Amino acid sequence: MSDRLYNVLFLCTGNTARSILAEAILRHESAGAFRAFSAGSQPKGIVNPFALKTLAAHGYPVDGLRSKSWDEFAAPGAPAMDFVFTVCDGAAGEACPLWPGKPVTAHWGIEDPAAEEGADILKQAAFEQAFQYMRNRIRAFVSLPMASLEGARLRARLDEIGALQGATRAEA
Repeated sequence: MSDRLYNVLFLCTGNTARSILAEAILRHESAGAFRAFSAGSQPKGIVNPFALKTLAAHGYPVDGLRSKSWDEFAAPGAPAMDFVFTVCDGAAGEACPLWPGKPVTAHWGIEDPAAEEGADILKQAAFEQAFQYMRNRIRAFVSLPMASLEGARLRARLDEIGALQGATRAEA
């Protein structure tokens, strides 16, 4: 891997679950090689407690995680993103802001664990599954030889990662 620090933004509509999981997982798994952020097009302003519980159960830090608007990352002075990943089909279908830095984008859709309406044990199971799927993607991502990948080859690899087990498809 390169010595360069890469900025990564994970997007979802509400920024309460999947994008939060992704932000925390990348922060932990990348050992400082990536700066992870998350945001939503219509943030709910709270982080789902099952997301926090799942992360904590796996030993991932949850400090500083908050639901926020993607406008924070499109504003002047925001960090230039190298990568922007949508993790829900809703966000993938929305018109995104123009991101400073012209990042590489990909869709890594995973079913929304917050949509589970059953008992708490079923909700926790849904979050555990989303966590596992997201962690698998992020581990594949951080293992990419960034310094030697560029353009279409990089995009193809990111699309392959997005198609790993548990993938959903954005509406066309």
